[in-house]
Amino acid sequence: MDISAKHQELTSILSSILVLGVFEDDKTLSSEQKKVDDALENLISEQIIKKEGFKAKFADTAITHTQLKIPSDKIMLVGLGKKKEFNTTKLTELCAKLIKQLDKTLGVKNVSCEPFGLDSENFDAGECAKAMSIGFLTGMYDYDKYKSKKNTPQIKKIRIALKNLKDEKSAKAGVNNAKILCSAMDFTKDLINEPAQNATPEAIAEIAKNLSNDLGLTFKSYNKKQLQQMKFNAFLAVGQGSEREPKFIHLTYKPATRKPKKKIVLIGKGITFDSGGLDIKPPNSMLTMKTDMSGCATVLGVIQAIAALKPDVEVHALSALCENMPSGTSYKQGDVLIAKNGKTIEVDNTDAEGRLTLADVLTYADELDADEVIDIATLTGACVVALGQNITGIMGNNPNMIKSIIQKGKESGENLWELPIYDDMQEMLKSDIADMRNTGSRFAGASVAGRFLQNFTKSKNWAHIDIAGTAFIDKPYRELNKGATGVMVRTLTNYIMSI
Repeated sequence: MDISAKHQELTSILSSILVLGVFEDDKTLSSEQKKVDDALENLISEQIIKKEGFKAKFADTAITHTQLKIPSDKIMLVGLGKKKEFNTTKLTELCAKLIKQLDKTLGVKNVSCEPFGLDSENFDAGECAKAMSIGFLTGMYDYDKYKSKKNTPQIKKIRIALKNLKDEKSAKAGVNNAKILCSAMDFTKDLINEPAQNATPEAIAEIAKNLSNDLGLTFKSYNKKQLQQMKFNAFLAVGQGSEREPKFIHLTYKPATRKPKKKIVLIGKGITFDSGGLDIKPPNSMLTMKTDMSGCATVLGVIQAIAALKPDVEVHALSALCENMPSGTSYKQGDVLIAKNGKTIEVDNTDAEGRLTLADVLTYADELDADEVIDIATLTGACVVALGQNITGIMGNNPNMIKSIIQKGKESGENLWELPIYDDMQEMLKSDIADMRNTGSRFAGASVAGRFLQNFTKSKNWAHIDIAGTAFIDKPYRELNKGATGVMVRTLTNYIMSI
């Protein structure tokens, strides 16, 4: 689906349908809308708005034929809701809902539209075009790889028609940025949606290698023997119950400049299937455990976007990939593991495995001498209980860094909420025979997991992002469809681009 932004009169556009936006609390037509209304002999103002009583509530639509009075075959009014509430997040959601109606219900091939709400001055042309394009592209995402009948989109072209020529450059940049972000999100969602039988540690390592070759990134992959030499003992313990060999991958983006502004390390949890190990999960809890590598998929998506956008920031993407399976070789309750940094961990629960894999990777990240370290993981059910499926948990040791990521999340349409970490939470991890256990009590589970991770990083600028509830959703939310969401790709990409 081709999306473009161009300066053009609405009354001169040839398309299957022309879409105009109207606010619920201010149905006054803009100067460009009045030109269309005049050409249609007041069809919009007198017929649709007054006679038919179009209310313009958010995502409401009204459609009519133009009777060949303008080049477009049909005209659609779409409700923008209340003017004060309209922002880029609402705009993205609106366009995702709109594109589904245009494609699935109406089956049109060419769509033209104005930049919705631009005259309200809530945002500029670049932000408007970017938000609209993200909505259009995200709304059309469909994982049908294993369906015999594919869902072929009807829409081929979408044109955003700009009133002012001076807005064309920024709007085009906004569209291009959206395409890069959505391509990265689609990559992430595809990888998360892929069945665990195919998204194995070996397969994902190969995907990462191919990605690096395509994007000009540096790629390293480590096998079991190498990881033993590197003392990734906690990680290897988690994977030892599986027949599949664990892999650790490291991708690096370096800008052309000799001295980047910052060096950022992104760590993604990479459990390609989580059965719970010997503390096996109930069947219903295992249904979506192919998604336990969502953190890995996210950091691969982010570095893909970064490679295309080319910021003056060095970015490393790390992930320890393995399956957590029960067998005669599985790690067991009561085992004591010696992590890469030498600290000992008593295994209290084999289903608290993600933090063990992240522990060794966090220590490895210390060796990279990074300015900031961010780990992303589907880590705790406690975070889902606390925040649900639409809010991502974040915690760390630098309040300003946390605030910046939360703000970028807000601007990107992704909600984050800070959870606390206190030093005395270490008491909840106390072990009688080791430095710590890998679980605490049933209380403050998300924060205690964060406190566990803090034992394995020396970085003074560290953030832990828990996407257990938001990486995969069981019903649509805003612009997102059911299933994998690609959450945090936009936020982290935009955060890095802002440095």
